Amino acid sequence: MSVSADGVMQGPGRVDEDSRGGFRHGGWGVGYGDEVVGRFVGGMGRAAAMLFGRRSYDDLLGYWTSVTEPNPFTEVLVNSPKYVASRQGGARLDHPNSTLLAGEAAGTVARLKGEVDGVIRVLGSGELVRSLHAAGLVEEYILLVHPIVLGSGTRLFGEGERADLALREAITTTTGVLIARYRVK
Repeated sequence: MSVSADGVMQGPGRVDEDSRGGFRHGGWGVGYGDEVVGRFVGGMGRAAAMLFGRRSYDDLLGYWTSVTEPNPFTEVLVNSPKYVASRQGGARLDHPNSTLLAGEAAGTVARLKGEVDGVIRVLGSGELVRSLHAAGLVEEYILLVHPIVLGSGTRLFGEGERADLALREAITTTTGVLIARYRVK
């Protein structure tokens, strides 16, 4: 999950990625990528499955499956098993290896965790992460903390209960991004 130093996770990739609420800083994460981030993010394929909220699934897969230049994301995103949490039953999923989890995320993801052997990685999907966090279903956070303060936008963690985290790994990139892996205590 890419976040600014003040915790904003909204719209890091493109100017038009997510302008909800009048957000005007879209694309704030552009320019912070380097070889270190590329290697780390390229390893995301080591997860047993990927989990998305519906909006992030449509946006991320729609974008990365249309990119023609080589990148570390497209092949992993297309070939990995993908689960999409949605309150709407019958939602159409346009990409291969995708399964709909219809209903409330806390219940459907709790069942999924019992069925999948290995790591389930969530990409983007702030609303989903917040609901899973509140339900105690998140075991680990991997945060790419960018050296920028935005001052507005949707934050990864809003109001909620305290959660203590234990730092398991920290990597600093050449652009000042801190890749931090935290285990939920």
